[in-house]
Amino acid sequence: MTNDLVAVPPHTRTPDAPPRRAGIAPLSALALGAFAVGTTEVVIAGLLPNVATDFGVSLPTAGLLVSGYAVGMVVGAPLLTVLGARLPRKHLLLWLVGLFTAAALLSALAPGYGALLVGRVLSALAGGAYVGTAAVVAAGLVAPDRKASAIATVFMGLSLANVLGVPGGTALGQALGWRAAFWGVAAIGAVLLAAIATLVPPIPRQQDTGFRRELAAFRHGRVWLALAATAFGWAPYLAVLTFITPLLTEVTGFDDRTVPLVLVLIGVGMVVGTPLAGRLADRALLPTLYGALAGITLVSALLIPAVHSKPAAIAGFLLFGVVGAAVIPPSQTRVLEAARGADNLASAANVSAFNVGNAGGPLLAGAALSAGRGHTSSLWIAAALGAIGLALALATTAAHRRSD
Repeated sequence: MTNDLVAVPPHTRTPDAPPRRAGIAPLSALALGAFAVGTTEVVIAGLLPNVATDFGVSLPTAGLLVSGYAVGMVVGAPLLTVLGARLPRKHLLLWLVGLFTAAALLSALAPGYGALLVGRVLSALAGGAYVGTAAVVAAGLVAPDRKASAIATVFMGLSLANVLGVPGGTALGQALGWRAAFWGVAAIGAVLLAAIATLVPPIPRQQDTGFRRELAAFRHGRVWLALAATAFGWAPYLAVLTFITPLLTEVTGFDDRTVPLVLVLIGVGMVVGTPLAGRLADRALLPTLYGALAGITLVSALLIPAVHSKPAAIAGFLLFGVVGAAVIPPSQTRVLEAARGADNLASAANVSAFNVGNAGGPLLAGAALSAGRGHTSSLWIAAALGAIGLALALATTAAHRRSD
């Protein structure tokens, strides 16, 4: 695989090499792709009853459209990164966006449930690989001391998807039919294709790196520890959000109409936390990472008593969004550091790690609820997962120092 983002001495750079300090336009184009991926992943959840009725399937069967996407993200990020190993990164991004847009069109036009499921899985395969590749491209378009901020800009697209894309897509699907949501995603894909083609500069190639070298980096335990820290550090977010409705209605005493407003507040917190963590990580990566993981652990624990008070719950969940999003930029940057030059595969693997957390957190929280532990059990689970993530991050640092 070409490692085309490694800094090249000025006399060896090609004429089309990107500037070391890219403007906001290429980073915004990359973030738009993350916005599309994040919107596509979650928007179907609010439309599942409509899909189930339309295709005559049960609600649990329709739910596979959500879990199937998550599995596709886990598998797709590293798989398509490997398959696209010989392509320059800008070309790979264009191919991935093309596949993503085609999958959205297939979903919009699906004649049956099976075709829609195929469209969802294809979207996930392309989306997972896109986010991982876009993060690496963004880091390579800026000076070394701005890498975390550049990565945060890409992931800001995911945060904005929770605030704007998912509510907007759900409203569109409920007003015009669920297919309209996928037509909207396909339209974003078309705009994204043009934006990347025109705004993202060509990336120079390095001929002395490849897929085998990147794969060799995974022989080091520090890489796996960093990936595990990502999975455990992010798992608290979905562990809480998956079961937030019964928590807010049964424990806090809110009515159903208030739940979306709390979710919007969490999204606002994410929009604040993502760039803030990026800037802090550029100045001090490890303290930011440790602080974010300690923060998600502490806030989850503090929410256990706070959810019994409406004002405290509102403040607590806003802060939960901030610290949850703050985990993302330093985690992604830390994995790239731990892999030492295996940027493509490491970034893709970390996207998979985030999605392992997406699946594992709700699974554990759901098991606790099924065991009769009460609605606040998801918060206990979240705090425990965050603490494990922090311990793994510390272990990653220790392993990194031993290998130096």
